[in-house]
Amino acid sequence: MKFTNDSEVRRLGIFFFYDADGIVDNYVQVLLDGLVPHFSELTIVCNGKLNNEGRNLFTRYTDKLIVRPNKGLDVWAYKTALDSYGWKILSTFDEVVLFNATIMGPVYPFSEMFNAMNKRDLDFWGITKFHKVPQDPFGRSPYRYLPEHIQSHFHVYRRSLVSSTYFQQYWDNMPPIIDYFDSVGLHESLFTKRFADLGFKWDVYVDTADLEGFSYGPITFAAKKLIEEKRCPIFKRRSFFHDYNDVLNQSVGNAALDLYEYLRDHTTYDTELIWQNALRTMNMADLVKNLHLDFVLPSTIGSPLPEKKRIALILHLYYMDLLDKTLSYARSMPEGSDIILTVGSEENAEIVKQRCKEMPYNVDVRVIQNRGRDVSALLVGVGKDCLNYDYVCFAHDKKVTQLTPYSIGDGFAYKCFENILGSKELVSNIIHLLETEPHAGVLTPTPPNHADYFGNYSSKWGPNYDGTKQFLEELNVDVPLDPNKTPIAPLGTMFWFRPAALKQLFEHDWRYEDFPPEPNRIDGSKLHFIERAYGYIPQANGFYTGFIYSDHYARIELTNLSHDLQTLSDSAYPYLRATLLETCHSVQTGKSLRGAFLLWTKNKLVKCPILYHLGANIMNIYRHLKHPHDYGTFDRTSK
Repeated sequence: MKFTNDSEVRRLGIFFFYDADGIVDNYVQVLLDGLVPHFSELTIVCNGKLNNEGRNLFTRYTDKLIVRPNKGLDVWAYKTALDSYGWKILSTFDEVVLFNATIMGPVYPFSEMFNAMNKRDLDFWGITKFHKVPQDPFGRSPYRYLPEHIQSHFHVYRRSLVSSTYFQQYWDNMPPIIDYFDSVGLHESLFTKRFADLGFKWDVYVDTADLEGFSYGPITFAAKKLIEEKRCPIFKRRSFFHDYNDVLNQSVGNAALDLYEYLRDHTTYDTELIWQNALRTMNMADLVKNLHLDFVLPSTIGSPLPEKKRIALILHLYYMDLLDKTLSYARSMPEGSDIILTVGSEENAEIVKQRCKEMPYNVDVRVIQNRGRDVSALLVGVGKDCLNYDYVCFAHDKKVTQLTPYSIGDGFAYKCFENILGSKELVSNIIHLLETEPHAGVLTPTPPNHADYFGNYSSKWGPNYDGTKQFLEELNVDVPLDPNKTPIAPLGTMFWFRPAALKQLFEHDWRYEDFPPEPNRIDGSKLHFIERAYGYIPQANGFYTGFIYSDHYARIELTNLSHDLQTLSDSAYPYLRATLLETCHSVQTGKSLRGAFLLWTKNKLVKCPILYHLGANIMNIYRHLKHPHDYGTFDRTSK
C-alpha cells in the first residue's frame, strides 16, 4: 500500500502524553505544530495529571482529549484511543499514527518524511529502529532474543494492517502492561517481527543499516549522525538524562553533547525548548554528565569584559593570618568591581580596611556575627544586596584544621581559589562564560578528591538528603531530587553565580538565629543543607549548576582522577575479568544475565574487599546486565 499525494492521505494521529506534574512544555506544542498539518484528525491521550494550561493547549488541536489514570503506560494509552474509535471507523483511515512525547522535533519538516514514506509499498512503518539484540534482558521474548524493531515513539499503521484480523486481535487481547519491562518486552520489541512473520511489509524512514554493529539504538548513541547525515526529523528527550552507567558501557560519552551542539549551531531547532523541559523535569546530575557541564577556561588569555554589567566579589574573612593570601586572590577581580568583605569584629574590620586602601575596587567592609560561618556571611551579611548585581563571586578563607591537617586542608582551599579567582584572565573568562551560557546559574569547582576527602567524592548524599529536600520545600523550590544520584553543589561553598538564579535565598529575611550555634557537626547540619541547595535552587529558576576549572588546575585534576581510576581498576581487574568470563559462559548455557550476575556475586564478591566496599559500582554492573539498552518505549521517569 502506497500513496501518490500526501494531501489526499486520510491520516489519524494518536498522541500519548505523560508528565508527572501535568505540565505541557513548549517542545510539545512545536512537535504537534509540525505534525498536525499531516493529520485529518488527532486524538490526544494523557496518562495521569494535566493542568489547566495543558488542557487548554491540547483542546486547540483536538476536541478528542482523553485523560486517564496512569496505568498501562503508553501501550494502554494507545489501546484506549483505538478502542474509542472501534475497528470499523479506524479502518476508514489510510494511516493511523501512534506517537508520544518522548521525542522532540521537528528538526526538519515532517513533510520530507511523509512524502518519502508515501512512495513505499508498506503495511506499517516508523522513523527509527532498534537493532537486533542477541539476548532477552526482559525475559519475555519467545525468541530468546530481541528482534530488530520499529521504536514505538512513532508507529504508523496503514489500512492494510489496521483492517486485518491479526492486528485487531493483537490490540483486543493486549495483556496488562505493568512496567517498562512489560512495555518493551511484550509489545515494542516483538510487534515488528510478529507482523512481519505474518507477511506484512515494514520499513523505517531513517536507514541505519550502516550502524548495525555500532549501536543497538542509534537514536540514542548516534543521534547527531542521524540528524546530520540522514535528516532524521526527531531526537529523544532521554538523550539528556540517560543513565550514565549505560552511556559509558556503550560509548565514550559524547552522544548527547554532540547532538545538542549540532542542534544549536547547525539547525533551526530552538534549543531553548530542550532547556525548558530539561531543567524542569530532569535530575541535575544526569544533565551535568550527559551534557558535560564542565568548563575548562584559560588562565593566561582573557576575554573582553562586558559593558554595563554589575559584578561583585563577596569574600568572608575569618582568619587574619591568612588575610594577605586571601586578598591576593581578590585582586583577580576586574578593576572597578565591588568587593564586599565580611569580618567578625570591629578590630578585624580596621585591619582589613587598612590592607585594602590601595586596591582599585569599591570596597565595603561589613562586621557580622560569628554564627552560621560563611553561609550567614552571604545570606545575612550581604543578603538582598546580592540582587543588585548581574554576576557575583562568593569565597571565604579556609584554614588547616585537625580534621584536615598540613597540606591536605590547604589543598582544598587551593582547588577552590585557583578555579574561581586564579587570575584576572580566568575571571574574565568566567564572566564571559556567564554571558554566553544564559542558563548557567552557578559555576563552581568540583568537590575535593585527594587524601581524606576521597570518601566524600562518593555519589552519595550522606546524612544531607532529607534535610536538603525539606529546606528546598520550605523555599517552595520544586526540582527533581534523587538520593541515589550525585549531589550537584558547590561543596566548598565557593562559586560564581547569577543572583537571579538564587533569588529565593536572597528574597528570604534571614537572621543569624536561623543558623546553628558553634560547634557545628561535621555533616548533617542546616549549613550543609544550604550548601547543597545552592546547586538546586537555580534549576527551579531555569538555570543549571556547572563545574569550572582553570586550564592550569585541569591538568592536576585529570592526573588525580586518572590515578584514582587506574588504582581502582588494577584492584578490580581480576574480579571484573572473572565476571565477564562467567557471564559469557552462563549466557551460552542458557542462563539469564541476571542469574549470571547473581552467581558471580555469590562466588566472587566476598573475595574482593575493594569491590565489596564499592557497592554502588557493583550495582551499576547489575543494572547494566539487567537492562543494558534504551528501547525507547517511553521515558521511564518524567521527573
